[in-house]
Amino acid sequence: MSTIEIDLHSELKKYFGFSKFKGLQEDVIKNVVAGNNTFVIMPTGGGKSLCYQLPALIKEGTAIVVSPLIALMKNQVDAIRGVSEHEGVAHVLNSSLNKTEVKQVKEDITNGITKLLYVAPESLTKEEYVEFLRTVTISFLAVDEAHCISEWGHDFRPEYRNLKHIIKRIGDNIPIVGLTATATPKVQEDILKSLGMPNAVTFKASFNRPNLYYEVRPKTKNVDADIIRFVKQNEGKSGIIYCLSRKRVEELAQVLQVNGVKAVPYHAGLDAKTRVKHQDMFLMEDTDVVVATIAFGMGIDKPDVRFVIHHDIPKSIESYYQETGRAGRDGGEGHCLAYYAYKDIEKLEKFMSGKPVAEQEIGHALLQEVVAFSETSVSRRKFILHYFGEAFDNETGEGGDMDDNIRYPKPKKEAKDDVHIILDTVAKTNEKYKSKDLVQVLIGKSNALISSHKTDLQPFFGVGKAKESRYWMALIRQVLVAKLLRKDIETYGVLRLSEAGRAFIDTPESFMMTEDHVFDEGTDDGIITNSKSGGASADEKLMGMLKDLRKSNAKHLGVPPFVIFQDPSLEDMALKYPITIQELSNVHGVGESKAKKYGKDFIGLIQDYVEDNDIIRPEDMIVKSTGSNSALKLYIIQNVDRKLPLTDISSSKGMDMQAFIKEMEVIVFSGTKLNINYWIDEILDEDQQEEIHDYFMESETDKIEDAIEEFDGDYEEEELRLYRIKFMSEVAN
Repeated sequence: MSTIEIDLHSELKKYFGFSKFKGLQEDVIKNVVAGNNTFVIMPTGGGKSLCYQLPALIKEGTAIVVSPLIALMKNQVDAIRGVSEHEGVAHVLNSSLNKTEVKQVKEDITNGITKLLYVAPESLTKEEYVEFLRTVTISFLAVDEAHCISEWGHDFRPEYRNLKHIIKRIGDNIPIVGLTATATPKVQEDILKSLGMPNAVTFKASFNRPNLYYEVRPKTKNVDADIIRFVKQNEGKSGIIYCLSRKRVEELAQVLQVNGVKAVPYHAGLDAKTRVKHQDMFLMEDTDVVVATIAFGMGIDKPDVRFVIHHDIPKSIESYYQETGRAGRDGGEGHCLAYYAYKDIEKLEKFMSGKPVAEQEIGHALLQEVVAFSETSVSRRKFILHYFGEAFDNETGEGGDMDDNIRYPKPKKEAKDDVHIILDTVAKTNEKYKSKDLVQVLIGKSNALISSHKTDLQPFFGVGKAKESRYWMALIRQVLVAKLLRKDIETYGVLRLSEAGRAFIDTPESFMMTEDHVFDEGTDDGIITNSKSGGASADEKLMGMLKDLRKSNAKHLGVPPFVIFQDPSLEDMALKYPITIQELSNVHGVGESKAKKYGKDFIGLIQDYVEDNDIIRPEDMIVKSTGSNSALKLYIIQNVDRKLPLTDISSSKGMDMQAFIKEMEVIVFSGTKLNINYWIDEILDEDQQEEIHDYFMESETDKIEDAIEEFDGDYEEEELRLYRIKFMSEVAN
């Protein structure tokens, strides 16, 4: 192991408390520390910010971080200040500062205290800032959200486009780090060119999110009812619903509230105080659903968002990928449901019609990809990954069956003759109609435009009247996706034949038209609960009663509910109906001592419930395997009693620490005490122990993901799990 590796690991532990890097982080950081130009393409939640934060803290001088949003900068500055004793280790330099604050920032940079300076690109155009930055040591310049640079990206920020020249003014040989969470090969090329770093070392993580389930449904007039039904089926889970307009956000939030869903609106038109309040309600789980415009989500670090719904289809695959990427960041289930109606696409096209032609062309190309994604019958995951230049095999790839097209293949039918009719009619009308008017010609309905061209007098007028306009509209869209037709930009949306389209007229080939699923309004068809549990399910009514009893007993004893029994144990009770202490001790996660200590009220309640509801109980109470055989269990208990180092006990049994902690958890959660204080005192000081103890005492749940989120990286997962063992031993057992 080289010294740089040892150093990096100790610096990582020192500043961020992690003992190992995630994915490509280590290689990226080495490259940045070595002073090379670096380009990082990493999906949201992959740990991009550490790639420039750690090198900035290690290297001499100040790193400039260009970031598009003031709110994002503030979050990052607060986070960095949390890992250093110097308040000035990180600063923001933007329009929100007064003269005194600017002076303080400059002093801290000059004195070598500031390692990270967050700036908006606009700030770097200010003469006084440029002059000042020329006089100090700049370690490197990082451009976060670098897709804002690209005209192919989903933002047009002129200052971003100009960054190359701005950087040159500050210094000639400043290393550059570009970072983005979403980039097609075309965008990547554009970023490298715009930043003037064709020689940059590129690091690209996989864009596959195997735990996300992708689904697109046709958008009908009953879309609100469908959304309500979906949200109700996912009751108690966190979700985001995206709408394009503020008005729609307000309306849908209200409809959900009226239907008994805890939902709040979020858009840029609300005052700052309300926005912050609604965001916090979502983070603190005081509300389940946020209905929002795309203003919501940047910098939202909630790991357990279980669904993202798009009421309106987004403007690009990039936007769709970023927004759906907010689901399931903890690796748990994430359902991404989008509603698609072609008229929404036409609305977006109309918005673009006033923009410069070059911008319109890009916008239309991006929209065409969205149409292709929505209408495709192939794997949606494969489609997205292919868009980002990544190959994916549904047979062998992780998450290969996690989309509606793979689970419920769409029916297809041969449409060669009808495609020929469409293309032939476009040719015969001299390529002068948009989709809507072309459909009118096909079904034989005239309008002012058609009669002015005398098309209604032609023999082919009404050639497709045997089929309805909706059919022709759907087929035209699929012909566009197949690139046999294209929309002309200059004359806004007029259909033109491509070379392939002309060839098709001469020699028609098979064309399989995909039919959409139509979801019956009264059923739950097409709703994937993503439930991983097979077999029997718990008695929901009894489960609710057991939870209420647990809550009141916990209140009486002054402990958190999970201390008494964890959720999986209650679920098992609601499945097996134990009515004696002996039967209760066979329930998952409940040992003999725990059953004796807390079980009396629970078996009493279950016995009454069984009698009142004439329930036939399973005759044989199956003992659930705890994954820990009794010999190993005994060995662990004896050696912990002897206060042997936990690392020695685990390695003597050939187990890694993760597996060993799991075995200890099984022992403790079943009600046996394990006194590991001697080990905890080694790894956590008194204040830290007190802080974690208070958290578990006040928390509704003992989930480690929640604790990690609460402490925001202050503690490693291993530390929190070990402390939870101590806590459960002392408080629960």
